[in-house]
Amino acid sequence: MKFLPSYVRLYETGELKGRVSAAYEMLKECKLCARECGVNRLQDEKGFCRSGMRAMVSSVGPHFGEEPPLVGRSGSGTIFLTNCNLGCVFCQNHEISQLGRGREIESDELARAMLDLQNMGCHNVNFVTPTHYIPQILAALLLSVENGLRVPLVHNCGGYESIDALKLLDGVFDIYMPDIKYGDNDAGEKYSEAPGYFDAVTAAVSEMHRQVGDLKINSEGIAESGLLIRHLVLPGNLAGTEKVLNYVAGLSENSYVNIMDQYRPEHKASEYPELNRGIRSEEFMSAISVAEESGLSRGFPHDRRKRF
Repeated sequence: MKFLPSYVRLYETGELKGRVSAAYEMLKECKLCARECGVNRLQDEKGFCRSGMRAMVSSVGPHFGEEPPLVGRSGSGTIFLTNCNLGCVFCQNHEISQLGRGREIESDELARAMLDLQNMGCHNVNFVTPTHYIPQILAALLLSVENGLRVPLVHNCGGYESIDALKLLDGVFDIYMPDIKYGDNDAGEKYSEAPGYFDAVTAAVSEMHRQVGDLKINSEGIAESGLLIRHLVLPGNLAGTEKVLNYVAGLSENSYVNIMDQYRPEHKASEYPELNRGIRSEEFMSAISVAEESGLSRGFPHDRRKRF
């Protein structure tokens, strides 16, 4: 049976249109993320994420650097959105996320971009840093599904989410791909300006898992739905990797988690001596061992040990 994205059913019942209205209502006193700035973005007021009424896009196109189940043969159709609700001092995309590189885009143009990615053969439409633009994405989805969009949608986020906003996305996104950056609140506040980060991300990821379950991959190796978690290993165990992975294993031992080793000092990391170096081989191998000992077995690079 051919896979049918969940948002098609929401469109056919008229529920999707109602979700668009409810999401824009949240912009009046913006509470789209765990920060809950409360600014009136319908009047183009801007809070921490520096985003107003319209979405901003940095780039659109097939991407082959994502996880294999998203990339397949034809790539993940990425839409890199400008700005972010986090302020990570080591952000590798800070020109986009914090310096605002991009341009404003209307819903009809965003809808066309989604359809273009599908027409290019991309296996999904992958919204990178979408949290602060949920209403605009839903409005564009309403237009694109009317014109034949049928590939899975990916919510590729930093994990600092609002539960109320996530509930509006129930049945909209087939795949959630959150980062779990830190295993404690203090690190989240110090390095990402995100008070209560670990509490917020665990609540959010649990809600995501409730909605979509574990990652489901079809016979061709392509992800169709479910949860895919990312965790970046930081120098000196600043990310609290053991606590993160123990939470993930507690959520489900069948969780798909990509343990990433590509940390490098970027942006403002040089201002923090503890962050001003790459990770060591033993730090990465320790993270892999923790994952295996916790009962996890999907996604993280078992064979990456050979790289060191």
